Amino acid sequence: MSGTGPVSVEEQRLGNRLPRDGDPGRAQEKAFGEQMIEGGGFGQFAPGFARELCRVGGIRAARGVVERAGERLWRRAVDRAQGRGGGGTLPAGDDRPLYWTRLQARVVLRHWTPRFAIGEAQREALIGAFDRASRGMDDIRYPGGNVKRVLVSGFDPYTLDGGVTGPAPGTVGNNIRHGNPSGATALALDGTRYRRPDGRIAVIQAYLLPVNYTEFAAGYLEDAVGPVMRKLDASVTISQAVDSEFWLEQWNGRYHGVSPGNDKSQPCPTVDGKPQLAVDNHACDTQVVRRWGGPSAFDLRNPPQWTATTLPIKQMIEAGTGRSVPRPPGDQWPDPSVAFGVIWHTSYTEFPDCAKAAVVTRNTPVPGDYPPPTAPVPPDPDSCAYSGGGGNYLSNESAYRNTLLRDRFGRHIPAGHIHTPDMQHFDSPFAVSDATFDAWRTSIVAQTRNLVHVVASQ
Repeated sequence: MSGTGPVSVEEQRLGNRLPRDGDPGRAQEKAFGEQMIEGGGFGQFAPGFARELCRVGGIRAARGVVERAGERLWRRAVDRAQGRGGGGTLPAGDDRPLYWTRLQARVVLRHWTPRFAIGEAQREALIGAFDRASRGMDDIRYPGGNVKRVLVSGFDPYTLDGGVTGPAPGTVGNNIRHGNPSGATALALDGTRYRRPDGRIAVIQAYLLPVNYTEFAAGYLEDAVGPVMRKLDASVTISQAVDSEFWLEQWNGRYHGVSPGNDKSQPCPTVDGKPQLAVDNHACDTQVVRRWGGPSAFDLRNPPQWTATTLPIKQMIEAGTGRSVPRPPGDQWPDPSVAFGVIWHTSYTEFPDCAKAAVVTRNTPVPGDYPPPTAPVPPDPDSCAYSGGGGNYLSNESAYRNTLLRDRFGRHIPAGHIHTPDMQHFDSPFAVSDATFDAWRTSIVAQTRNLVHVVASQ
């Protein structure tokens, strides 16, 4: 194993260090990524992966090694989250060790010098194969028979740059500590079974999505969901939002790219404070790869500007999914009998005229009661999306692509998006984990699981 080739933007963060908690003038002894990897009990994964690669004699064998290693990392992360071992000092439900171990293993692949010739395109293909396998995308399998087949997605941590800093030279802001409750939920649910009230068994499979437009544009979600869409009874995308409430998103918009991804890709930044138009910059609208039915050239109406949820909103709100969940410290939801509120989130923003930058936001403020006092106004069929209920970032894009697949397959199943509360609550500025952070993750995951079980019961 040798080589010092360039690493990706995400991989570069592996060496970042936080200031010491309580002594911010000095850097922590170990890089944050290293603490996550060791804290999850994954310290030997990348070295073992390197040894496997050094024994490979050809590109075909390398592909097999890479895919098996990715699947093994996914299974270890799932087993750890579900209490089947794993070691390490971090709580079992912490989603962050998987993310940082994946990045470390990708660096191993970048620096690998095999005994045979390998081109950069072949190396990138191997990195992609490992990445997808380590996200559970190659592990979506359901049994036959009379079972309910439910698929859920989660996301990697994101917004890892910035935050509170300290005077220690060479250190970074504390945003690097971020985890993602949707990712933790996916790990907690993958492969689980739930007995519905009618006695029928629901089998839940899960996978993780990157917070990058690059992989979305390459068809990551469609390649995971598409092969099983005809078999599914429900497909739910999940991500993190804000505050102390769950949002069940009604409308998903095609527009995207205002905020940068983890790899700093940003297809549609504002210009002079104004949004760009998709008719001028085609990268502002989500596009589907040809193998999943995308057009050969940009089309403002293909795919459509809007998709909608088919989740059982009424049942999800009325089920009282937060009653059995402990409230974490600082939870601001006004009803003390539940952990978090559940809201039918019907707000969105559109360009009434697709050739003009003026936008209008509909259905705001969103009422907290269900049913709302007045019916929400749907998007104008002639409008163009600027922001779905879940924004115009990758949360909304996952919802859009998932529900678009549902529609294109002609499936009449529950499909839509759950936005969870924000998990990033810590007791101290630079601790890598603490009781408050763990409590928020535990409570959010528990109520999200309850919401998914409501979907599975329909």
